[in-house]
Amino acid sequence: MTPSRWSDLDRPPLNAAALRRAVVTPEALWTSLDVVESTGSTNSDLVTRAAQGAPEGTVLVAEEQTAGRGRLDRRWTAPARSGLFFSILLRPGERVESGSAAGAQPVPAHHWGWLPLLAGVATATALSRAAGVDTSLKWPNDLLVPVDGEERKAGGILAERAVGTAVVVGIGLNVSLKAEELPVPTAASLALAGALGTDRDPLLRAVLRSLDQWYATWRAAGGDPAKSLLQQTYAAGCATLGRQVRAELPGGEQLAGTAVAVDGDGRLVIAGPSGERAVAAGDVVHLRPAEGWAGA
Repeated sequence: MTPSRWSDLDRPPLNAAALRRAVVTPEALWTSLDVVESTGSTNSDLVTRAAQGAPEGTVLVAEEQTAGRGRLDRRWTAPARSGLFFSILLRPGERVESGSAAGAQPVPAHHWGWLPLLAGVATATALSRAAGVDTSLKWPNDLLVPVDGEERKAGGILAERAVGTAVVVGIGLNVSLKAEELPVPTAASLALAGALGTDRDPLLRAVLRSLDQWYATWRAAGGDPAKSLLQQTYAAGCATLGRQVRAELPGGEQLAGTAVAVDGDGRLVIAGPSGERAVAAGDVVHLRPAEGWAGA
């Protein structure tokens, strides 16, 4: 009999019922959690659910994504059950009636751009604690871990506006990938970074709880990144700051200089020959090592 891809004992399936019991509680942000065996993209699926009226706190997890997307429409692929591939639905423009952020007023839309950075801080913080792996952030949305003394990308975050006040945030994280399974040599996984464990259930619970805590704090502060300490915490864990970088901007323009700050709008401030410039979107390349490892 041909072995099923779902019978790999090294990569057991997630326990959806146990996950729901752990994180879908009256005092939490999460209102539902579904695990599907395979889908094209959890972000696309959740954008559709948002348009159909799904509530804030909806979580969709896939054991496998066949058309996962990163920034700039890049593909994100990995073997089934080798990582955490999930999306969450947030509605920051609505008043919160229940859960961890109960009573919070709508967050002004100009602060919503902080949501992918918030997800980065929450995820990196959770992984550092739950997996014992120093995790840092590459602006704006990459999760970096150390492998053989090098920073490598183990995960990424993609936020998308949906209908009305809905924002869908997708997180992809390589957990148990072996070296020969990596999509590119510069990628990584928690296992290759020496994680204390690769059981995805406690890792997902830790990330969701961290997201809940950070989102509640951010909502309570009206989305203000400084008042919620999100801006300071992101900067402390951002491996991009203090480095020589090249930003490849939309339209083909390139900007080189030193990354000196992340401003109040979540933009990367680059100091170059012509002065400082804030970059809102683009692909950033690190040109030299950081002065020290900036674990989140």
